Amino acid sequence: MTVAVIALAAAGCGKSSNDSSGGGGSDASGAYSGKGIGLAYDIGGKGDQSFNDAAFSGFQKAESEFKIGGRDVDPNDSESDADKIQRLEQLAKAGYNPIIGVGYVYGPAVKAVSAKFPKTTFGIIDDETVKADNVADMVFHEEQASYLAGVAAAKTTKKDHIGFIGGVDIPLIHKFEAGFVQGAQSVNPKIKIEKQYLTQTPQEGGFSSPDKGESATNGQIDAGADVIYHAAGLSGRGVIKSAAAHKVWAIGVDSDQYQQSSLAEYKEWILGSALKNVGGAVYELTKSVVDGKPLSGDVRGDLKSGGVGFADSNPKYQAMKDVVAAVDKAKQDIIDGKVTIRTQ
Repeated sequence: MTVAVIALAAAGCGKSSNDSSGGGGSDASGAYSGKGIGLAYDIGGKGDQSFNDAAFSGFQKAESEFKIGGRDVDPNDSESDADKIQRLEQLAKAGYNPIIGVGYVYGPAVKAVSAKFPKTTFGIIDDETVKADNVADMVFHEEQASYLAGVAAAKTTKKDHIGFIGGVDIPLIHKFEAGFVQGAQSVNPKIKIEKQYLTQTPQEGGFSSPDKGESATNGQIDAGADVIYHAAGLSGRGVIKSAAAHKVWAIGVDSDQYQQSSLAEYKEWILGSALKNVGGAVYELTKSVVDGKPLSGDVRGDLKSGGVGFADSNPKYQAMKDVVAAVDKAKQDIIDGKVTIRTQ
């Protein structure tokens, strides 16, 4: 069950201008007239080997394929909604189109700035509350991919004991946990599952602290877990590091973490990754603007559409024929409507 993942490359950059009219989508001839893609990253920023890097892959693919410019911007530590509003306004004034906020934390900023620049298309990933004609709410069925991760974990464990580590205790990450637990219990109803959230709020570093991820994983392994699934952004690097050090399996998230060069020293112990095609969402929104038919409203990614999936790049995983077969069957059952996944 191979899932294609867009390769990463180096980022482009752009500079601001004082043009407050926004970029527009197409000129009178129908040709794209914007300055390029504006991408504003979530907590952890580019280089998290997970969520933000998945968005970056789509940014780069769109830049290259459509021969347009682009500017991607990292967040500051402990920034406010006002900082995010200022960042998006700068991109809009400079003429970037579309402008995409990576993560639900951009909800208030996208809502405020999209109203000021009605001719610019905005996108927000992982939030479906910003309702406007020029906004695409790009959301995913993370629970479906996590269900597959749970099946893989339950089929792989030798101790009937696995673990889940969430970055922040919020409803979005509860979806990952719920799917994982349901998937694992579909294989073994009595399986033991450790569960831990690193922080209560994003500001405490739950998505950006590898040391917190490593410490939590050490604890779950000491408790007996031998497969650990994380939904923790950059903190997941610590999860994977600890798993590799103890020679137990880690399951990555969002990007195919087995393929991440910065995780190469640990990849032998990355069983697979629950994918969320954030890069595809960035690419498709950009394509719609370039084509003069910008997307808006809810844009949902699920297993059927390829918006989520399970990466099987590790040859050791591919050699586990019974595990692969179980995950493939679970995927088809979800697509066929035979299994409905909980979100809480």
